[in-house]
Amino acid sequence: MKKGYITVFLSLSLTLMLSLVLTLIEGARISAIRMKFECAADIGMNSVLAEYHRELLEQYDLLFVDTSYGGSTASIGNTEAHLRDYMQKNLLPPQSGLGIPRDFLDITADGVEITQYSIASDDGGAVLKRQIADYMADYPAGFLWEKITGNISQINSSQLDSRDIAGERESYQARIEEIELPKEEVEEGVFEEIPLDNPADIANGTRSIGVLNLVVDDIGSISTVKVPLSGYLSGRTLMRGSGVCEEAAELTGKPDEVLFLAYLFEKCGYYGEEKENSLLRYQIEYLIAGKDTDWQNLEQVAKRLLRWREVSNVLYILSDTAKIAEAKAMALALTAVMMCPELAEPVKYTILYAWAYVESLQDVKTLLRGGRVPIWKTAADWKTGINSIKNVKESLSEDGEGRGLNYKEYLEVMLFLTDSRKRTFRAMDIMEMDIRQTPGNAAFRMDACFDTYRARLSVSSGFGHCYEMERLYGFY
Repeated sequence: MKKGYITVFLSLSLTLMLSLVLTLIEGARISAIRMKFECAADIGMNSVLAEYHRELLEQYDLLFVDTSYGGSTASIGNTEAHLRDYMQKNLLPPQSGLGIPRDFLDITADGVEITQYSIASDDGGAVLKRQIADYMADYPAGFLWEKITGNISQINSSQLDSRDIAGERESYQARIEEIELPKEEVEEGVFEEIPLDNPADIANGTRSIGVLNLVVDDIGSISTVKVPLSGYLSGRTLMRGSGVCEEAAELTGKPDEVLFLAYLFEKCGYYGEEKENSLLRYQIEYLIAGKDTDWQNLEQVAKRLLRWREVSNVLYILSDTAKIAEAKAMALALTAVMMCPELAEPVKYTILYAWAYVESLQDVKTLLRGGRVPIWKTAADWKTGINSIKNVKESLSEDGEGRGLNYKEYLEVMLFLTDSRKRTFRAMDIMEMDIRQTPGNAAFRMDACFDTYRARLSVSSGFGHCYEMERLYGFY
């Protein structure tokens, strides 16, 4: 009877001990499942970011993941598939020495859903500019800001972008045309007006030739590369993400337009400083003008330079008494022969405007040759003589010296005055153009690239446990 009591006691004790051991084992399993889930999630999401686009980093120092992964179809579903694959591989049990899996946890990745992701072109390119601001954080933006705003202040105060010089010039020409010229008999009973032979007409006649044809000696050296803009970011319907990540924005701050401008000049080429292996040779000019050929972009920038310089030179020449006297003497000599003194005043002004135009062509030529031209001139800065209006192109010198702003500094002002959205989207066009020239990136799209993402993940265990978590990862 005593032995029976002992057997029952041991049975009850072993039952309690076994229950405790099994409970501890199950608790360890639950903790291990949770820990392994978190580890697999972190490793998987980091592995997705490790697939950043190498060429984009190499050429532009940007960290983005391309959701096309070098293919022709971009979709966030591709990234979800990659993340699921990474998680599942990290959830697999280790292999024993006998090749038999030892699976104490039996976990499977059930759900992988990317709920938010910041595409480079979201919010008008704010995602791209946030990352650029982070990259350029150590750049001395204050100096560049002061320089650009100072130059813009001078341009605005002189109305270089708004004064209607063409209208003023045409008004003086209209006054000339209103005056009846003397006539001579060319044959019996037939009279014709004596032509005025105003030298200003010779200079103005070159306006239709095109600026580049007048100021560039070797026209054949100008790039004529043409690109189909409809195939690039600014010309197509874009993929959209969830916009700028708030957590990333809090760390890096708001995008800075001056830093963005400095970045563009660091990464893009322009006339005279072309970027090696770029598709468009004059990239900064494209950011300003947005045309589909290098020639047109450079021509548009040269035209704007010519307009700015013409306004500035007109303002100066109308204040220079010596040059006014020269123009007046030429006009009086011309009208005296015509015996039409009332023409002297309007002809004088057409000569002054034509002279300012030729001086402006000289300025553009100087800038394109690497020289400097001040926004406001003095007598010492003036290059051309009054007779240059009679023989425009041959009168332009090869002088590349001078004081004031160089071509890059004029481009900085133009680019800063360009609409922010257009400037940003065109910058992404340039990135696409250059990346597509590299192997395996023929269909590359900036609007298929993200830099931060939030994922909702879930796993289940063969032992009846299910867990879910949400994580945010990105380059910030």
